[in-house]
Amino acid sequence: MHDWLFKQGARGRIVNWLGIDAWFDSKLAESWERTKDRYDAASTFFYKFRLTGWRRLLNELVSDALTLGVGGLMIMYALAVPAFQEADESKWQQLGQLSVTFLDAAGNEIGKRGININDAVPLEEIPRHMIQATLATEDRRFFDHHGVDFLGTLRALVENLRANDVVQGGSGLTQQLAKNLFLSSERSIQRKLKEVFLSFWLESRLTKKEILKLYLDRAYMGGGAFGVEAASQFYFGKSVRDISLAEAAMLAGLYKAPTKYAPHINLPAARARANEVLSNLVEAGFYTPGQVYSARLNPARPIETRRTQSPDWFLDFAYEEVQKLMAGKGQYVLTARTTIDSSLQKAAEEALTTKIREKGRYLNVTSGALVSMETDGATKAIVGGLDYGESQFNRAITARRQPGSSFKTYVYAMALEKGYTSSSRLRDAPVYCGNWSPQNYNGGSGSGRTVTMADAIRVSLNTTAVAVSLAVDRRAVVELTKKLGINGVRPTCSMALGDTGITVLEHTGGYATFANGGKLAKPYAVLDITNSRGEVVYSRERDAPEPEQVVKRSTAEQINQMLQGVVEGGTGGRARLDFTHAVGKTGTSSSYRDAWFVGFTGKLVTGVWLGNDDYRPTNRVTGGSLPAEVWQTFMSVAHPVQAFPPIPGLEPHPHQVAERARLLALGQGDPTDPQQRRQANSGQVPPTTRAALAGLAEVLKAAGAEVVIPKPATPAGAPGAGRRAEAPRPRIQTRTP
Repeated sequence: MHDWLFKQGARGRIVNWLGIDAWFDSKLAESWERTKDRYDAASTFFYKFRLTGWRRLLNELVSDALTLGVGGLMIMYALAVPAFQEADESKWQQLGQLSVTFLDAAGNEIGKRGININDAVPLEEIPRHMIQATLATEDRRFFDHHGVDFLGTLRALVENLRANDVVQGGSGLTQQLAKNLFLSSERSIQRKLKEVFLSFWLESRLTKKEILKLYLDRAYMGGGAFGVEAASQFYFGKSVRDISLAEAAMLAGLYKAPTKYAPHINLPAARARANEVLSNLVEAGFYTPGQVYSARLNPARPIETRRTQSPDWFLDFAYEEVQKLMAGKGQYVLTARTTIDSSLQKAAEEALTTKIREKGRYLNVTSGALVSMETDGATKAIVGGLDYGESQFNRAITARRQPGSSFKTYVYAMALEKGYTSSSRLRDAPVYCGNWSPQNYNGGSGSGRTVTMADAIRVSLNTTAVAVSLAVDRRAVVELTKKLGINGVRPTCSMALGDTGITVLEHTGGYATFANGGKLAKPYAVLDITNSRGEVVYSRERDAPEPEQVVKRSTAEQINQMLQGVVEGGTGGRARLDFTHAVGKTGTSSSYRDAWFVGFTGKLVTGVWLGNDDYRPTNRVTGGSLPAEVWQTFMSVAHPVQAFPPIPGLEPHPHQVAERARLLALGQGDPTDPQQRRQANSGQVPPTTRAALAGLAEVLKAAGAEVVIPKPATPAGAPGAGRRAEAPRPRIQTRTP
């Protein structure tokens, strides 16, 4: 066999494994020796650079400084990226393009928004004393620093510590401008860091004069006025070009707290603040005490203005809508008629602020928001905080807070869409999503009993809501929320418990869909827009698409029936109204950071959020406590006329049935009209009403009312005519079903 292999030449093809192994060993040995030689040579070379004593200490310090510097730069870069993402040069350019006058539905002016930078008063024409008063009060070293006045900030910190209160602000003029242009007024460390980086960015892109001009045009000055020119016109009825030193001091005093020092709200406080500004002018070296003496003796006298309160929260929302509607249209001077109801706006502000002032300190609640709209999305009132002058951060349309259990409505709606019913049996039992398992409000993981879906939402069981979200597919719930106009919801395990932040406006609009029977209710504020020539460039009735049916009407009706149980016998009992049916859902986020109540009648949908801007927990405030009280307080005064449609899926309330019948007896007229009210009291029935009463008698009877139609009135002077015969009146009786 071996001979045959050798004869075939196989011997020459045998691999010499020993030779290969020897070659590798020799090469590795040679490489190791060369490496040692090179290391020894390098060590010998660097040995002569060996440092000792103070030189070594200095070298270590420099090395550590370089290391820390590189690390610091990396951290600074990481912090700067979010700030620079907020920077958009077009923001201050586009904001100045529109000048919008806002009207209510009746045509009464309610405010203005928009500043024309290029058309405003040039910096050269703004009086010197106005500029000096601004610099002396807000940033005396404005022309000496590069965006952040570190010395001024340190001085303010020392003064605040010494006074144990905030007596001096630490933000320079450029920092304030960065906040006004790009950021919200939310008080947080993240916002402050962004403000610092954006200040440096502004200083690198604009000159000092351009920054000063932008600041004078963009600062909020109270009364809905932005910028010194608008404020001068509003408070003194003249251009800023013509103001005196005393008037300039009063305007400069508004930067700190426009609402607190606005002269049309608190004139003594405004004049006291103006005196502080005059003292600042002297301390800064711009004036001598004698030069400001006359201004102290003759303080500014603001003109009387009719509009002492501006619906600024609503105007912010309406202005954003106008910007979107008019984008690319080439129209800049506009008049927009809006959906606002000024009486409801005032009632909403009073309901929110009064409750927080009464109980907020004890319950550790310092902030809140409220949105109220009609069932089609027509927004009637927006309250984005307690004081627009202190903070223009609109918590109603911007802040994204966790809705808690009020989100369960969308989960159950998706279940109804997929074939469940309000009487479907659900188990209150432990449920797992990975390693996580929800607990009910009482701390347990479920009693093991079987409940209906209506009972589960009534007492707000967490276990059943999570189980249903898993059964119907969480992604389907997310898609439903998108259809309802709610963005950012993620299909997490705890999604059913409202773990994703949403806005009060979105949440209220989502509930409005159920209030109108399942049609999309996208919140809106603008009815029509006309340009400077009086031409209608936008009309909602003409240009807006018809709302689509996003959930089945049967789904909306069952949701409404279940939400009625929440108010009538569940967690939302404090929201009950005595004149109409009220439905809604409570919501409380983890650690009691957010408390909600969102609900509606047949007329209005209202959402209330309470909490703290810095996310501190409240003192165990739940959605069924203070938020439900705010909701009930507002809704009790928001229905002066009770003749409005019933909630889909619910029988009309007996009080509403009686009111509707009374209006029918008046020919379906206006119950607030004095003449018609006298007609109703006298018992007169117009002939045209008889047919309407006859046609609706059965409907009213089924709803709990009995209508007895009177005979026609006997003409005066006819045989048998008398006073009682001349004025027959319908007999309307109601009974509780």
